[in-house]
Amino acid sequence: MTSRSRLLRMEKNDEDRTALIFLGTGCSGAVPEFRCLLQPSDPPCHVCSQSLSLLPHLNPNYRCNTSLLIDYCCEEEDGRHYYITIDVGKSFREQVLRWFTFYKIPRIDSIILTHEHADAIHGLDDIRSFQPRGSATDTNPLPVFLSQFTMESISTRFPYLIEKKAKQVPRRVSQLDWRIIEENCDKQFIASGLSFTPLPVMHGEDYVALGFLFGHKSKVAYISDVSRIPPSTEYAISKEGAGQLDLLILDTNIPFKRGLQPTHICFPEALEIIKRLCPKRALLTGMTHDFDHHEYNEMLAEWSLREGIHVQLAHDGLRLPINL
Repeated sequence: MTSRSRLLRMEKNDEDRTALIFLGTGCSGAVPEFRCLLQPSDPPCHVCSQSLSLLPHLNPNYRCNTSLLIDYCCEEEDGRHYYITIDVGKSFREQVLRWFTFYKIPRIDSIILTHEHADAIHGLDDIRSFQPRGSATDTNPLPVFLSQFTMESISTRFPYLIEKKAKQVPRRVSQLDWRIIEENCDKQFIASGLSFTPLPVMHGEDYVALGFLFGHKSKVAYISDVSRIPPSTEYAISKEGAGQLDLLILDTNIPFKRGLQPTHICFPEALEIIKRLCPKRALLTGMTHDFDHHEYNEMLAEWSLREGIHVQLAHDGLRLPINL
């Protein structure tokens, strides 16, 4: 048995605690890239080639769309578990088949959306597979927390997902309860018993996406799609604002300085943000095939020792017990 298999088994046995499960840690196109497999270079792309040579649960270079599952064990309700998913993108069905089954996740209780791009919302249609068959009146709609802009986009692109009378929608569709949240660090909301603070960030200079701050005993900031963090948001997750973060989960799309990628921060920029915010720990997500997991984590281990902040690349299926 490999060390990664043993780790996954240990994580699987630790089922009675609150935990964060990384359903996906890849970019919008995911990894491997089609082009690298269908039109291989010479030599071939190492990351994409390897991603098909090993089973995904043994291969941290296999990456679905970025998504996080919060398995929240509510002490006030005798340890009842609530399952909150941040983003349900194009590869959501694959993530359910792979990680919900592995960790025995029985349902979703709430969905939170960061923005309305395909890699964040195109799995909404698959929510119907969690819900019982029958008319809409027999199903409790699943709460979906999202900005007004995201709501308007979904209304235009997927009108059949917006609430209608059952007779107007003859086919079976996801039953969703749309709940608008504000793009404001001062406007908290509650999803399945857990409090969240929206963290508006720029995802390109003409586009606002949301990150989220959550947790009372441990403070976690999740920022998955960002090109720039405005000062007000950075203050909200700084030592002077919320206090030192226990965990920062941060986008890092490409390993080099940006040129053709104006909508995400790159690896050096992510490290600069981590140095400024100084969390106790940071995990990077949203990677393209330019990141070899093992190579970059060796580099980050040296950086962590030098800077005094533990930083690593996350990987699909990573389960992190945490006291929220």
